[in-house]
Amino acid sequence: MTTAEPTGLATPAKTGPGSPAPAPRKPTDSGREGRTLNVFSHAFLVLWAVLAAGPLIWAFLSAFKTSGQILESPWSLPDTFTFEAFVRAWTKANIGRFTLNSLIVVVPSVLGTMLFGSMAAYVLARFEFPGNRFIYYLFVGGMTFPVIMAIVPLFFVLKNLSLLNTPQGLILVYIAYSLPFTTFFMTAFFRTLPGSIAEAAMIDGASHSRVFFQVMVPMAKPGLISIGIFNFLGQWNQFILPLSLNTEDPDSYLLTQGLATLAVSQGYKGDWSGLFAGLTIATLPVLVVYMVFQRQVQAGLTAGALK
Repeated sequence: MTTAEPTGLATPAKTGPGSPAPAPRKPTDSGREGRTLNVFSHAFLVLWAVLAAGPLIWAFLSAFKTSGQILESPWSLPDTFTFEAFVRAWTKANIGRFTLNSLIVVVPSVLGTMLFGSMAAYVLARFEFPGNRFIYYLFVGGMTFPVIMAIVPLFFVLKNLSLLNTPQGLILVYIAYSLPFTTFFMTAFFRTLPGSIAEAAMIDGASHSRVFFQVMVPMAKPGLISIGIFNFLGQWNQFILPLSLNTEDPDSYLLTQGLATLAVSQGYKGDWSGLFAGLTIATLPVLVVYMVFQRQVQAGLTAGALK
């Protein structure tokens, strides 16, 4: 007695040595769209890298040329690589003094901004009290206030306090200038941190200051590093504030003031390679700081989104 095979069921394809190879799958529309998007995104990133790094590389290479080579063939490579222009810029053009003046002002102002901004942000993020949102929106509004509108009031305030044309006055102004964005950024970051750890520390008898400095600040380290880099970049490149509040003694000029004064007054007497060397020296601290803390900056920017 024979049994009939069931109908309606698909017979599995034979995969033996003599069976034909399966037909290749055709690329789907979504796959083609993904590859096209990758091509355009990579092309945009390459174009952006050229636009961002091109002027820096050109200025760096021009520092190794003579003034005649820069004017005659600005796009050619230098014949020899010597550091004579950097030595002239550092010594004769006082770039070294201007760099030191900038460090004396920027380093304390960045540290002060991070300290006061993180303390204000911690209170606004963790404590509910009357006027909490009002104070928070005051800081947010401070980010939209153009600094150029405060130049005249700042000038007379510093003059009345005998802080005009002093590093201390610039430090206080830089801290006030950077505080709104720092508070806004760190408030959002502190809200992402778990509050149970701080509550456990309070139960164990820790004070509010100890909880902040020993518990919350270590957890907020990625955010602090990120905002510290942003503040360093903004304050290092600041030009309007020192130009208006630090004009009495040329020896106390910051790096941006010194470079602008030398470029306008032709202090190099046609020494364009020395000028490009000074520009390169001015950009080196920013590049070094970002390269050292690159991973921390990326972690700080993505920490809030991942928690």
